[in-house]
Amino acid sequence: MSPALVILAAGLGSRYGGLKQMDPLGPEGQTILDYSIRDARAAGFGQVVFIIRRSFAEAFRARIAEHYPARDGLEILYAFQELDDLPAGFAPPPDREKPWGTAHAVWCARGVVNRPFVVINADDFYGAESYRILARLLAATDPTGTDFAMVGFRLAHTLSEHGTVARGICQVNDAGWLTRIEEQTALEPEAHGACARQPDGTVAHFPADTIVSMNCWAFTPALFGLLEAQLANFLRARGQDLKAECYLPAAVGTLITARQARVRVLPTESHWFGVTYREDKPRVQAALRALREAR
Repeated sequence: MSPALVILAAGLGSRYGGLKQMDPLGPEGQTILDYSIRDARAAGFGQVVFIIRRSFAEAFRARIAEHYPARDGLEILYAFQELDDLPAGFAPPPDREKPWGTAHAVWCARGVVNRPFVVINADDFYGAESYRILARLLAATDPTGTDFAMVGFRLAHTLSEHGTVARGICQVNDAGWLTRIEEQTALEPEAHGACARQPDGTVAHFPADTIVSMNCWAFTPALFGLLEAQLANFLRARGQDLKAECYLPAAVGTLITARQARVRVLPTESHWFGVTYREDKPRVQAALRALREAR
């Protein structure tokens, strides 16, 4: 059974809802999502699962059906991130509007995904190598086990020249396993890497080759039961906070600390691309043109 590509697209609703299309960035009008699906298919992925919100499902489905017709042999499924889809015994506060975060979004796919899978963000470009190394790993993975994986990018390959970015700073042991992941929400480039001001006012410096997470993960279906327990704990502690979110990297970090799962880090020299700021768009377009010319 080929692995599934699970695409976190629920957050696209504010930008791509209604009839508005995703931004064309490639030389032939491709979106970043188009590149992700193409690269995953080439690596052997046969199923794509979009996690979306029902509020823009009709327009999103129409766009996907237009670009990926059924005759192409790619199985496309949908899961919906709903505010009231929560572990038993919990309900959202009456005034809650904000989604519950990426950990919750992945958990919402539990009824659709029944095979080893990779999770990515819909609007991030990870490079063809990322899908190839994850496909090879999943082919040798126990589909019932709790050994997971993550593609680790070099920090310098993920920064924007136009503002700060949020990245998961990773600590990796000598055997290649993730031991800790810490979110830095305001990283800005400096001469030999990046820096970020900490809550206590100090400035932390991170070398250019620091491994960071860009939400490119490989999991087995065993993740869903573990995430459910994480979500229950999160809701007990912060469920009444109207803006609190349960993020996937934080949930995975908790699983590692509790020794409920292991995550192998697969370093890559690929460059991550994304339009964090409007000014990033020309750089992304130039990079995608260069990829086509290099073939």
